[in-house]
Amino acid sequence: MQGVAVSQVCPAPADRVWRTLVDWRLHERWMYRTRARGGQGVGARVEAFTGVGPVGFTDHMEITAWVPATRESAGRCEVRHLGGLVRGRGRFDVLPLPDGRSRVVWVEWLELPLGALGRLGWPLVRIPVSVLLRRSLRRLGRLAG
Repeated sequence: MQGVAVSQVCPAPADRVWRTLVDWRLHERWMYRTRARGGQGVGARVEAFTGVGPVGFTDHMEITAWVPATRESAGRCEVRHLGGLVRGRGRFDVLPLPDGRSRVVWVEWLELPLGALGRLGWPLVRIPVSVLLRRSLRRLGRLAG
């Protein structure tokens, strides 16, 4: 498995960032080229389509951990990626900070497609993927703020 992790300080309190983060219908407003839908809580399913128009892929996920953030306590949403293209685990942590701000940490542990070719190509795509994830978290912070 290959991993990538990014974090971003958001100008909104943790509970508001959490609500925005797990409102799957809002993903298209902050997550790069992604529309999502699904349920909430452990065992719920989430589907996220990433692409342009009809060209892209659907990431099927199951929520495996669900701890809502409050203004005083951290929240966590973990998923298991179940699709043919994207497999592995993902995690969002929302941590309260002083002055009504919060930090979001996004971690993905992925089983890359294409076997050895995918593993060899990971160093080439890891940095652009990190940039897009960080950009998405900045947009999340603005939307929640």
